[in-house]
Amino acid sequence: MPRFKSYDYRQSVLLPVNLEDQIQPGTLEFIIHTLVEEQIDMKVFDGKYNNDDTGRKAYDPKVLLKIILLGYSRGLNTSRRLEKACRDNVVFMAMACGQQPDHSTIAAFVSSMKEEILSVFTDVLLVCDHQGLLGGTVFALDGCKLSSNASKHRSGTIEDLKRKKAKLSNKVKQLLSEQEAADKTAGVKDEEILGRDRQKQAEKLKKQADRIGKWLSENSPKIGASGKEVKSNLTDNDSAMMTTDTYGTLQGYNGQALVDAKCQVIVNAEAFGTGSDGQMLGPMVDGAKKNFEEIGYPQDHFKGKILTADSDYHSKVNLGKCDEEELDAYIPDKRFRTRDPRFRVKKRALKKRRRVVLADFKYNKTNDTYICPAGKILKLNARNIISTDTIYNRYKSDRKDCEYCRLRHKCFTGKGGHRRALMVPVGATENNISQKMIKKVESDRGKEIYPLRMAIVEPVFGNIRIQKQLDRFTLRGKQKVNIQWLLYCLVHNIEKILHYGWAYT
Repeated sequence: MPRFKSYDYRQSVLLPVNLEDQIQPGTLEFIIHTLVEEQIDMKVFDGKYNNDDTGRKAYDPKVLLKIILLGYSRGLNTSRRLEKACRDNVVFMAMACGQQPDHSTIAAFVSSMKEEILSVFTDVLLVCDHQGLLGGTVFALDGCKLSSNASKHRSGTIEDLKRKKAKLSNKVKQLLSEQEAADKTAGVKDEEILGRDRQKQAEKLKKQADRIGKWLSENSPKIGASGKEVKSNLTDNDSAMMTTDTYGTLQGYNGQALVDAKCQVIVNAEAFGTGSDGQMLGPMVDGAKKNFEEIGYPQDHFKGKILTADSDYHSKVNLGKCDEEELDAYIPDKRFRTRDPRFRVKKRALKKRRRVVLADFKYNKTNDTYICPAGKILKLNARNIISTDTIYNRYKSDRKDCEYCRLRHKCFTGKGGHRRALMVPVGATENNISQKMIKKVESDRGKEIYPLRMAIVEPVFGNIRIQKQLDRFTLRGKQKVNIQWLLYCLVHNIEKILHYGWAYT
């Protein structure tokens, strides 16, 4: 029978480790180490420290930034996991130069990078420019909706939260009343146990009610872009309730990124506490212009440049900004697929599709009605409704026709199942920038340029969400969440230097 040397993985081994040897050229840790030491202006952090003459020596911001960037690149997005890595992982030990900052130090450093993070971002962007990674002619804009460190079940309008507080208070009174009645039954052991449970439950509910009451006394209704009240959140009121195609409804932030087409370098990034993209283009373009000015480009650098974005950005505000900046923008409206024969679906494939669209309805010119895919008639309900500079006629079906229809779930919208309103475009107002954009996107040049959007920006979000494992923000408040989003975008750009740069590999 053969004999083998025995082994035991539970043993500890004392090794002589040279920290510098662990940071090898051609690795991400080497790029991070070199950029922080040589290219990023770390003096912007000096103003945060006031221990010149007295006080304990602080951890060098260079060390902390290296740990955080390397940790985010490996999916370690909490300060406790980064603290553990500095104790257990040889590469992190080398990046920290043998130091072991605790989680509170790391968390405080991340949360306080309000102004400094923008300086660090532009310094890395400047390196990308020197390495030839910026094309500067074609850009794509998109958003990535991620959950926040807050539960959507703690959301509601002010009236919703008042009702919830009243409900909790009534429940507390009910429990106390039950306890008073139970106390009259003396000497019963089971009642004593139930009494303790009621007491704990009442205390817990009272704390929840008091917390809601305190929040209501300190906050006012949250108003959305439409001017109407939107749901507030007790835990993180800067976050918002958002609807996504893949993950359903979530409480979170909308991480926006403007990406250069050449090597998918992010030229501007910001996290917003709103799910709508209808007003995002302006702040993102302004931020990108500022970043380009910081690295030496002229103020009118974006003039005439190509910008693509999906249909969620097709709004009067965004299109007006494109005209103001003289951008060569390609932003389709939400109905562009219904007009494109490439996306037209046959009737037999209708069962598999999620929603019916205008192209599925037949128009009867004789009596000015539409016939739905189920054969029911929709009559004219209103004329000349203006939305985004487009004039629509609205057609509605009879409620009885839709109540038991086999396609009801594909037509109806809203929780209550309101009757479907078919909006048919019939004209446009003067100076209609929306119609101009529609014609531009549907031109031969538009059909060639717009599809580039997906190949430019979608892989960026795939890298951040899947490879970097950012499935939710771990911090609270727009300021801190924005810092975390920019740090992940920084890691993405540093990887581009690793893969496409020449001087740091």
